[in-house]
Amino acid sequence: MKKQTGVALGYVHGFTKVEQERLYEQARFLESKIFEKIDFVKQTHILEVGCGVGAQTEILLRRFPHIKITGVDASPKQIETAKKHLKKDIQNKRVQLLTGDAFKLPFKKNEFDGAFVCWLLEHVQRPIEILKEAKRTLKTGGVIYCNEVLNSTFFVHPYSPATMNYWFAFNDQQWNLKGDPFVGAKLANYLIAAKFLSVTTEVKTFHYDNRSTKQRAEFIDYWTNLLLSGAPGLLKAKKIDQKTVKEMKAELKRLKNDKDSVIFYSFVQARAESL
Repeated sequence: MKKQTGVALGYVHGFTKVEQERLYEQARFLESKIFEKIDFVKQTHILEVGCGVGAQTEILLRRFPHIKITGVDASPKQIETAKKHLKKDIQNKRVQLLTGDAFKLPFKKNEFDGAFVCWLLEHVQRPIEILKEAKRTLKTGGVIYCNEVLNSTFFVHPYSPATMNYWFAFNDQQWNLKGDPFVGAKLANYLIAAKFLSVTTEVKTFHYDNRSTKQRAEFIDYWTNLLLSGAPGLLKAKKIDQKTVKEMKAELKRLKNDKDSVIFYSFVQARAESL
């Protein structure tokens, strides 16, 4: 990603075709957790800031068949893929996708009655300004939902040192790229600073142990793919070496096969309303 004002200097996961496919798989895998309390029943036109390849857009359209969505993303490559993926919905005029700057959205005031942000603010330098700009486009009483990472919550048992070293390097790289892997804990403060009202947050937790062996195995597979998506960039930046990647993969495989293993991770979902 080219340097833009307020935007991260790079994207820790990259923009390969494999990564784009992973984003669709990730969205579907996390759908039930993300959308269990999202309610756009009363909204008709949603702004999705940082829509990427349209993975969340697809789910929003399916869950709320009455809404229209305008999606904006800084990456022309992601928008190009999203347009191919959502071709039918674009033809049916349910979706409009634009390459644009989240700090200067090409929309008038009071244009939307809802907004959706998912895994975007972890990649930017000035999240409050993005939230302020989203708010500018919302009608009075418009609703925004934000979903963001809280990477300090990741835990596995048995202790897996290579995995934890890799995870530290992963987060350190994102921080060095001017992102914030811990932004979820700060969402309420940022929404308040952006002058939203009725701000609420909920910690969404994945906690799998011997009570949920099938889900535990599935989540470990998902998490393995997520971690490995950052490996090319981490190797290039010399944050890790191939030995660490190999040892991490071996640890995660043992974790999946260990009858007493535990994996834990939380993210934060916020809801707020415009003035």
